Amino acid sequence: MPGSTKTMGVLTVGGLVVVTAYTVALGSNGWLWFGWVVLGLITIAMVAARGA
Repeated sequence: MPGSTKTMGVLTVGGLVVVTAYTVALGSNGWLWFGWVVLGLITIAMVAARGA
């Protein structure tokens, strides 16, 4: 993966870890999960654009 796409992948996985830890510690927050889904979709779009 090129640099920017790899960085987005790392941020997405890191974001998943943070959101999961927050959910376990303090309870679910829909906005955090929504933000993580949006970040994941952007990452997938970047990977797809690189592959095309």
